Amino acid sequence: MVHEFLESFYVKYGSFVPLAEADVVEHLKKNGTSDLSNKGLDIAKEVKQYRAGLASAPVAGFMVTHNKHTLSLEDLSTLEDQNWINDQIINMYGELIMEATEQRVHFFNSFFHKQLVAKGYEGVKRWTKKIDLFSKWLVLIPIHLEIHWSLVTVSMAHKTISYYDSQGIVFRHTTEVIVSPLYLALSGLTIAGAAEFVLTLTLGLVCSQGIPQQKNDSDCGVFVLEYCRCLSVRQPFRFSQEDMPRIRKRIYKELCDCRLDV
Repeated sequence: MVHEFLESFYVKYGSFVPLAEADVVEHLKKNGTSDLSNKGLDIAKEVKQYRAGLASAPVAGFMVTHNKHTLSLEDLSTLEDQNWINDQIINMYGELIMEATEQRVHFFNSFFHKQLVAKGYEGVKRWTKKIDLFSKWLVLIPIHLEIHWSLVTVSMAHKTISYYDSQGIVFRHTTEVIVSPLYLALSGLTIAGAAEFVLTLTLGLVCSQGIPQQKNDSDCGVFVLEYCRCLSVRQPFRFSQEDMPRIRKRIYKELCDCRLDV
């Protein structure tokens, strides 16, 4: 029964990166094998033997496609151990967040900020051509500066802008770019109205303190996704560095299942 489960898991997720021993235990319990101690079953040993038989080879050609997003096993492998997750992971997860919140939250593609910094309003004016930002209750903007991920959020209802960083760094120039009058003007405001809105946002700038912090140099992207997830589904931040291995596995599964586990 264990090997049957491992085979189906392997085919579904393309590798054993997101596998936890608890997954096997839950499967066995669902199938009526609740008392594992009396059967002398060593789950870790069974998993090791099964993986050894496959030589831990990933499923050839495995891909996840959802809307306009495609993830390869190479992309998904960035969720393994302490790898840096890439833009593809960030952006598809953002898509799942918008779907889970029924589009009440808007998640900007990770390339939005890069384009805004490089080309200003002209570079991004088409990004929200069909989106009414002011109908959203929350806007999420992932920021990638060199080798570090952080997050800017805009609460449209409360007119506040918040900055979340898992290393406690504050890039004030980043928030200034995000709330530029020219950019907000594309959402239908007059220049005067946009300027007033920007002033309100600036006065309401919050650099979030006391939030979960990373203790290594590789989990910043995972922290950003977990900030986004918790804020979007209105859950408190109840995670820490010690939870990162579990969260990485959960995100991997959510991406393959094409839905958030909420």
